[in-house]
Amino acid sequence: MSRWPGKYVIGITGNIATGKSVVRKMLEHLGAYGIDADALAHRAIAKGAPGYAVVVRTFGEWVLDEEGYIDRGRLAKLVFSDPQALQRLEAIVHPLVTHAVDLLIRRAKQSVVVIEAIKLLETDLAAGCDSIWVVHAPEKLQVARLMHKRKMSEAAARQRIAAQPPQELKLRAANVVIHNNGTFENTWNQVQAAWSKLPKPKEPLLESPTITHPGRLIVRRGRPQDAAEIARFITRVTHGKRRMTRQDVMAAFGEKAYLLLEREGDLVGVAGWQVENLVTRIDELYFESGLSLDQAIPALMETVEQASTELQSEASLLFLPPYLAQHVGTWRAVGYKPQTIQGLGVRAWQEAAIESMPRGASLWFKRLREDRVLRPI
Repeated sequence: MSRWPGKYVIGITGNIATGKSVVRKMLEHLGAYGIDADALAHRAIAKGAPGYAVVVRTFGEWVLDEEGYIDRGRLAKLVFSDPQALQRLEAIVHPLVTHAVDLLIRRAKQSVVVIEAIKLLETDLAAGCDSIWVVHAPEKLQVARLMHKRKMSEAAARQRIAAQPPQELKLRAANVVIHNNGTFENTWNQVQAAWSKLPKPKEPLLESPTITHPGRLIVRRGRPQDAAEIARFITRVTHGKRRMTRQDVMAAFGEKAYLLLEREGDLVGVAGWQVENLVTRIDELYFESGLSLDQAIPALMETVEQASTELQSEASLLFLPPYLAQHVGTWRAVGYKPQTIQGLGVRAWQEAAIESMPRGASLWFKRLREDRVLRPI
């Protein structure tokens, strides 16, 4: 058993760009509580956070950008070319991450918890896991993903891969191996098969009693089997401006969840959202023409907020296209206010906004919790 009573803890690891986050998201769809330990490592060295001053003292002020934040790209170039520097950085960060992970697991209501960490096996987190899952992908695919998603040059991608131990070392420690070298559905089938064999109860995350909202509206969690219906709905309500296929939606399930708004069995609204690094991001909202948004918006947002609270989210970022942003009163009624990225104040929230904000959208903000993990000191 893990060190956390009442929890079944899965540790997910694998080398860079093998698809660890996709597998973690799949497990979250199935009802697990997911923790991205690598994102917590970034928080640990944020300006004012516990690891910030130690990193600056250890590596020098040259690692800081113009605003006084640690430039992670600059720091990465140093530590990934100098094994001793990498060890010094890990000695600072790993204890802080372990403490944060422990706090999150103890507060989690879900019985199954997933810890994603690229250095899982090199830390004492592995000893607390009931099962180790390793995600594997061919090096050629790793390089392609780094070049596409992180905009790295091929040389930089290969350097980053070469700085890590061979994938075979992680595979030897695996209880479960997920081969993420094909389609989303192929990976999803592997994850579902492994999930079905877990000894602990696996409660779906958002399966609460059905509540009928004003206007006879019901909100339910979208599943991969709803992908074709979601694709048709988005294509239709955008009048073809955003043409979606079932495969497009299935791929999106690797990054986010969908909430479906229904009236008398018909789909009338869709919200695409995710909680990543303890920040809720709602970047897709679609509604049937003629639907009362004064009823639809509160119904959807209430469910998003309930689920976000279950996932221990600190804040919610809402990205609205102009035609939805004009409903100012309705958004304010559910607690959202327009905000600038700079005005968010917290670096992790700012980075989430920069990463997720669609072109042409406006940013709206709601704080969900006062306390923060690895908060500034």
